[in-house]
Amino acid sequence: MILFPAIDLKDGRCVRLIQGDMAQAKVFSDDPAAQAAEFETQGFAWIHVVDLDGAFAGAPQNASAVDAILSRVTVPVQLGGGIREMRTLEGWIEKGVSRVIIGTAAVRDPAFVHEAARRHPGKIAVGIDAKDGRVAVEGWAQTSSMTAEELGRRFEDVGVAAIIYTDIARDGILKGLNIEMTLALAHAVTIPVIASGGLASIDDVHRILQPDCAMLAGAITGRALYDGRIDPREALDAIRQARAA
Repeated sequence: MILFPAIDLKDGRCVRLIQGDMAQAKVFSDDPAAQAAEFETQGFAWIHVVDLDGAFAGAPQNASAVDAILSRVTVPVQLGGGIREMRTLEGWIEKGVSRVIIGTAAVRDPAFVHEAARRHPGKIAVGIDAKDGRVAVEGWAQTSSMTAEELGRRFEDVGVAAIIYTDIARDGILKGLNIEMTLALAHAVTIPVIASGGLASIDDVHRILQPDCAMLAGAITGRALYDGRIDPREALDAIRQARAA
């Protein structure tokens, strides 16, 4: 189980949204690279970065902020947001991104995911963001007719390293992860699933360490870290103790 601290980028700053609404962006840091370095110092093993502007625009918009993060940390970084063509994807890998997240393009162009996973085994993740049970695209601005499980099954046996499942209705509002839907997806596919959206407290960390969640590869936390609702040391200690047990 890996706990991923989230850095969401908007206009070069580290923000958190409420249910994906760009109009409800709260700025937590003007220096994303410094925030990433702090997460590394706190002991996090990975950092999760999303270019929010890129997700809406369909191409990277916060490249300088991502470059700064990559230059400041040594832990692996997984990056999503506006990655819809091979040139962009490979450019990030060349710069040192350890795992690239494909979201909208996974719905619109599944062959792109297949080819990316073939070329870069272990470095491709699929981001599945769901609203009312349906997959959302274009920075969550549009909802498709496809379910999360249907989309996940598209990429069985093609070499995808992980699926990042976000419940949009819970994202940024600190109401807890949607364990039921996340586990349903994890049972439907063999690809490791990372939970996202709503993780609010140390109780949520303990919840994902229960035996029924053992199949999950990790969880992403954002606002709860920034608000101080989760103490990094306590959360990471809980994970280490669960591994030892």
